Amino acid sequence: MEKYIIYNINNIGEEVIVKGWVSRIRKLGGLIFIDIRNRSGIIQAVVKPECQYYELANELKSEYVIKISGIIVERENKNNNILTGEIEIDVKKLDLINISKELPFKIDNDTTALEDTRLKYRYLDLRRENLKENFILRNKITFAARKFLNNLDFLEVETPVLCKSTPEGARDYLVPSRVNNGKFFALPQSPQIFKQLLMVAGFERYYQIAKCFRDEDLRADRQPEFTQIDVEASFVDENEIMTLGENLVANIFKETKNIDIKLPLIRIKYDEAIARFGSDKPDLRFGMEINDITNLFNNTEFDIFKKVIANDGIINAIVVKNIASSYSRKELDKLIDYVKNYKAQGLSYLKFNDEVTGSIVKAISEVEIKKIKRSLNIENNDLVLIISGNYNVVKTSLGALRCKIAHDLNLINKDDYKLLWVVDFPLFEWSEEEKRYISCHHPFTMPKDEDVDKLLTDKAHCYSKAYDIVINGYEAGGGSIRIHDEKIQEFMFKALELKEKDIREKFGFFVDALKYGCPPHGGFALGLDRLTMLLAQTENIRDVIVFPKTASATDLMCEAPNTVSKDQLKELGITIEK
Repeated sequence: MEKYIIYNINNIGEEVIVKGWVSRIRKLGGLIFIDIRNRSGIIQAVVKPECQYYELANELKSEYVIKISGIIVERENKNNNILTGEIEIDVKKLDLINISKELPFKIDNDTTALEDTRLKYRYLDLRRENLKENFILRNKITFAARKFLNNLDFLEVETPVLCKSTPEGARDYLVPSRVNNGKFFALPQSPQIFKQLLMVAGFERYYQIAKCFRDEDLRADRQPEFTQIDVEASFVDENEIMTLGENLVANIFKETKNIDIKLPLIRIKYDEAIARFGSDKPDLRFGMEINDITNLFNNTEFDIFKKVIANDGIINAIVVKNIASSYSRKELDKLIDYVKNYKAQGLSYLKFNDEVTGSIVKAISEVEIKKIKRSLNIENNDLVLIISGNYNVVKTSLGALRCKIAHDLNLINKDDYKLLWVVDFPLFEWSEEEKRYISCHHPFTMPKDEDVDKLLTDKAHCYSKAYDIVINGYEAGGGSIRIHDEKIQEFMFKALELKEKDIREKFGFFVDALKYGCPPHGGFALGLDRLTMLLAQTENIRDVIVFPKTASATDLMCEAPNTVSKDQLKELGITIEK
């Protein structure tokens, strides 16, 4: 079997055979032009009136499967938009292999078909050139990752898909067992425990292109089943594993898109990322950093700001440069409504032109306005947007607002890639639902050395050896150094208020493994789907998953999930409550 050949001007005069689908037919001056599409691309063929297959060519329709034989000749009217645009095939023989019924939508990169229609007929949607390119790119990414890791003596190891339900932050997909009636397997949210057990087993360097499953609410960049480039190594520290991770990512960028990533990547602590960007996955392709201006209002007479400060709240602002005169009151009202989605009580604004105007210009003093101008380096026509209140609400609201404005004003260069590590995540987070501290990542994340003694006494100020790699405002991957010391793991379980019975039930086999000479180890996982989405420059993760689910976690093509027979349910010992 030969490799795919993309013919060009150097092949003129050659006799070739091409098989594929009829993409388009045009009839001009008695000539029939056929665009034939296959995985190698599109090439034009021309059938002349004197050709014995002229009548057959005249009957062809879109998506008919054909085989042509002919001679490559130079085109009179060249098409610079396709690789074969300088040539065409003078058809000598034409075979009709198969016909197609009328299509539910046009196979075109710029199709206007609804996404639900395209997902129902996904096998047709995948014939579109731009989608096909996404999956060629995805293949290049996995090939580059395997090559890079194999060259460093990592072993590719498959871990089980049918495993035990363990708490990892999302709902499990459960699989009932017929043999062990009333018991269930869980599909893995990640290979976390298994890859750590491989480190206990002495494999030292492991990787896997791993399928993972999470039953959680979906969005444009999330699916119920997804794929990770999963990596784990023994005898490494944070710096070593992050260096490995960023070199892997840089290699993928270079091998697949010929993009050079400057290394080492910058590292920003979690607390700093929240303070400056209002997000633990900051987009660095534009400015508009969040400024804390609380101290400018220590002596304010403005009641709202005075109450915020009295209640230990904060006052923060972002500056939108050279835009004040362009923002109407209606547009500002839309921004006010937008931040309410993030629980902000309101949004104040100031426009700096020849005179200062805005929603709070009469409520604050001239001295305070001058302080704002000097502190934020305000220039003519700048717009200042201010939110006050609870720390988390203020940061989250302004973080989302800066991204919205950047998109609205086209401040982002889509060909620009900004990568960084966010490090030193909190070890715990408070759960209002459970009224206790829970793991930010998972219960096997190693605390910072200086915080081990605070696990039981100061959970709010414990930080972890965890790290996320962020690309253009998306979490593209992340990981941590793991707990390998049995004593620290015991402290961690106590801090999470897990009872001995729960520990044995959920993690018994893993806790036992830590007693048999567990080496220090850590790892990371890159989201293959999300990484492909970023490199393909699409904002919809369904564009890079071959048979994706909808936002309601359904497969419109296969009509899944669906009902099963009563006999199947009876075998599994399951009854359905209506």
